[in-house]
Amino acid sequence: MATCWQGLWAYRSYLIVFLLPIVLLPLPILIPTKESYCAYIIILLALFWCTEALPLAVTALLPIILFPMMGIMDASEVCIEYMKDTNILFLGGLLVAITVEHWNLHKRIALRVLLTIGVRPALLILGFMVVTAFLSMWISNTATTAMMVPIAHAVLEQLHNTTAGRDVEEGGDNPAFELQEPSPQKEVTKLDNSQKLPVPPVPSEPRAHQNQQQLRFTRGMSLCVCYSASIGGIATLTGTTPNLVLQGQVNSLFPDNGNVVNFASWFGFAFPTMILLLLLAWLWLQILFLGFNFRKNFGIGGQEQEQERAAFHVIQTEHKLLGPMSFAEKAVSILFFILVLLWFTREPGFFPGWGNLAFSNDKGKSMVSDGTVAMVISMILFIMPSKIPGLTQDPGNPEKLKAPPTLLSWKTVHAKMPWGIVILLGGGFALAKGSEHSGLSDWLGYKLTPLQHVPAPAIAFILCLLVATFTECTSNVATTTLFLPILASMAQAICLHPLYIMLPCTLASSLAFMLPVATPPNAIVFSFGGVKVSDMAQAGFLLNVIGVLVITLAINSWGIPIFSLYSFPSWAISNTTAQCLPPHALPSTTLQP
Repeated sequence: MATCWQGLWAYRSYLIVFLLPIVLLPLPILIPTKESYCAYIIILLALFWCTEALPLAVTALLPIILFPMMGIMDASEVCIEYMKDTNILFLGGLLVAITVEHWNLHKRIALRVLLTIGVRPALLILGFMVVTAFLSMWISNTATTAMMVPIAHAVLEQLHNTTAGRDVEEGGDNPAFELQEPSPQKEVTKLDNSQKLPVPPVPSEPRAHQNQQQLRFTRGMSLCVCYSASIGGIATLTGTTPNLVLQGQVNSLFPDNGNVVNFASWFGFAFPTMILLLLLAWLWLQILFLGFNFRKNFGIGGQEQEQERAAFHVIQTEHKLLGPMSFAEKAVSILFFILVLLWFTREPGFFPGWGNLAFSNDKGKSMVSDGTVAMVISMILFIMPSKIPGLTQDPGNPEKLKAPPTLLSWKTVHAKMPWGIVILLGGGFALAKGSEHSGLSDWLGYKLTPLQHVPAPAIAFILCLLVATFTECTSNVATTTLFLPILASMAQAICLHPLYIMLPCTLASSLAFMLPVATPPNAIVFSFGGVKVSDMAQAGFLLNVIGVLVITLAINSWGIPIFSLYSFPSWAISNTTAQCLPPHALPSTTLQP
């Protein structure tokens, strides 16, 4: 019997793929309408995404097959949804992020900030959280976590090992860690042998002499990295994929929205939310893993200075190993700054941007999008040389002269670009469009009209809790892809501004703090050892609640003027909202400023 169950478990993916479509068949057979056909497809995709019986990107391709076969949309209409402006913005942002990683610029920023903040326990946790969150705003949270966790463990090893600290200070070899990543694309300043730190890539097991307090500090440091990586991603439109899912869904479902969700408006709303959540997370982790002795946490009293100097020396040595900034790093830094500046000033809303002035349409709106800006900078990365222009000799053939490589090559892009996420984004947009074409959105909106009598803040809070719970066991991209079209229909049905519930639920999808499988940063920290599932669940549960409360505060305070949430917008009116009052006459659930 045990062998039978083991066999079923081993073949569970095959069984799910073949049996689920059959089990769900009564829905389209007994109710032969377009609405039920579309519901069948959405439920099927949702279960495939939750169980991961098929790769997420492969599941996202099913609308191309099922929508035309069930008469919901033409294949040509479905395929267009897979490469929208939001996908281009995502690609452009990733190209810049890949370049930053390629030239190790993110590591230089991280080490520089850590040197500035210091290594006292509470400040060390804050330093790692600030650095990780900032980097996660611009590059993948997975890449950020993978870089920061080894640095954190190396610092902790020196902080907890006085003997190793003395060895480092005396110039001896320290066989604990090596953090320097091989970078053949640039010259790295070589230090003498006494400063090299040969280290295995995975941290060693906690040593027997480490006491319980040191172990708790280690767990707190590990968790602060993965949590801040998830928190930092919410601050920018390109920081994490669910943010772009929201922008794409809003533009797809409400084409006349006037580009209400852009880089500047998103940053104005989400950045303060991220700062507040990051500070509260820091306080919670400090209390949970360091205790209430704040004098000791902040290093007041001059204790353990020797260990702190040793830990500081690890960061300092790693910073020296990077050498001076190369031409490539300086060029990438300048281009990155230009990109962010152009994003902010393209169409800020409160004053005419350069997009409105130089590239406006007949309505005065910018014809250039954030995706256009990202692609312009990306093209420059493929053109600009990585060294000061001049001919150099080929090391393999001294007689042959060659030009320096560009800042970004297609080989690097091909190796690091997560193409599956691009398809997953497109699949979400196709589902949203299919719901609209089939009439499923209108049907859902009609069924949800009784919610009109529930206070709007209560609706937002409950939905945030629901999404935050759901995202613990499935991909945050899949979560937003499934929920946002339904939330948009509900908002239209109850005459509530769609962004009032879509925005907080999108942010809540990034609150995956409780389980190692919830998000890649959690899995990376868990794989390094030292953190148990119970530790992550204990810290993450309250952090989830704190996150939902902070998001609820944000959408009911500074979010209202930024997105004009105090009235139901004219661009959201549909057949199900015909009974709504005019935009200036607010219904009961609409927010008053």
